Amino acid sequence: MENAALQSLLRQNSTLKKPKTSSCKTFFKMFKLFPLLSSGCKMVALLGRPRKALLTHNATTGTFFGYRNGRVILAIQDDPKCFPNFVIELPLLTNALHKEMASGLVRIALESETRTSKRKLLEEYVWAVYCNGKKTGYSIRRKQTYDDELHVMQLLRGVSMGAGVLPAGPNEKETLIDGELTYLRARFERVVGSKDSEAFYMINPDGTSGPDLCIFFVRQ
Repeated sequence: MENAALQSLLRQNSTLKKPKTSSCKTFFKMFKLFPLLSSGCKMVALLGRPRKALLTHNATTGTFFGYRNGRVILAIQDDPKCFPNFVIELPLLTNALHKEMASGLVRIALESETRTSKRKLLEEYVWAVYCNGKKTGYSIRRKQTYDDELHVMQLLRGVSMGAGVLPAGPNEKETLIDGELTYLRARFERVVGSKDSEAFYMINPDGTSGPDLCIFFVRQ
């Protein structure tokens, strides 16, 4: 009886018009829920996954953007209308990140090896970067925001979540070399483990339980 009801519901849904989406917007649909992957880093074990339900009023905004054949940039904002409080160019090509997203699970981990710093965690400058357990290299947090990044933040000022292609930035030559400028923006639940560990869990737009994309910060 349950199978018959389910098949009837699916037939009804198939008759509804589906909204048009760009190829980039399909990234959200590519995400699937899998158990947490093990990695060579310590951040997954330290922070784990939150047991409580994700709270949208505690959310922050995270944006991945970059030219298709260039490196991807991560910007974190308290609000889409606020200036980013953390910007970093990851040692990862945008196309490579897209492929990881298509696999269904993305865990990006940033590890600071600073041991005596009195800075807040996200104020550290040098980070070792891991994607799904594989070390991709090192990055330095931006001390200032450049024109291309300000261009993206301004275009996405009224966007809380979504994915797509943006008009070229001030340096239009990059478009000819590196292809289209793409972005992925989502709301993230921030979980503070300690002064040396934080995690950002993506809040799924369809309301399903559990995030598909997570960002971990750990200081050794």
